[in-house]
Amino acid sequence: MKKKTVLITGASRGIGRSCALLFAQKGYHVFLNCRSSLTELEEVRQTIEVQHEGTCEIIAGDVGNADDVARIFASIFRTCNHLDVLINNAGISHIGLLMDMSNEEWNQILQTNLSSVFYCCRAAIPSMISRKSGRIINISSMWGTSGASCEAAYSATKAGMNGLTKALAKELAPSNIPVNAVACGVIDTIMNQQLSEEERKALEYDIPAGRYGKPEEIAKIVWDIANAPEYMTGQIIGVDGGYL
Repeated sequence: MKKKTVLITGASRGIGRSCALLFAQKGYHVFLNCRSSLTELEEVRQTIEVQHEGTCEIIAGDVGNADDVARIFASIFRTCNHLDVLINNAGISHIGLLMDMSNEEWNQILQTNLSSVFYCCRAAIPSMISRKSGRIINISSMWGTSGASCEAAYSATKAGMNGLTKALAKELAPSNIPVNAVACGVIDTIMNQQLSEEERKALEYDIPAGRYGKPEEIAKIVWDIANAPEYMTGQIIGVDGGYL
């Protein structure tokens, strides 16, 4: 395949969807992944192929499961012999007191938000190293830097992602593979729709920019990172409307 390629996890909506549409518009062949929102993912595929005349492929699976990730990457490498960009976007939130969180809920958010990054990076890295080319971009959160009350588990997974980003960047720098993360502020996605109207307004009031961010804005930052000089690596880039 002559086109550049990108795998986007959690591509059915929000930031992942916006990244998929933008990279397709820019000429990439996009591998679309999600675990269960297949109807929404099919809509993304149709939008790419019909409206933007781009190319893409749906590869469903749970990136928090090592066996699924092995299958996903086997499918990718049957289509092409390399992956140019990996965007680790899949994630879930959990709002509530830590003492009320069950073992099952802890394991689920850990697997989805952090183990998925490990599994996907591990699968993508060998072919990138062999070519001395590739980009890894992790979608993190400002809560990984500052922590959020009643989102302790979510904050912990994003802090782990930030640490993994910085460490992996050092490992892969000799192979010319930048690894960076975007620490998102409050973005207007379905993840935040579980908040009450009162909670949404209170949070919005605390943002110096006076509004929530848009998924399209994050996608533009991700695109810029994918095309930045390779010397930029190991960075956690805050996009939070001035919150932190």
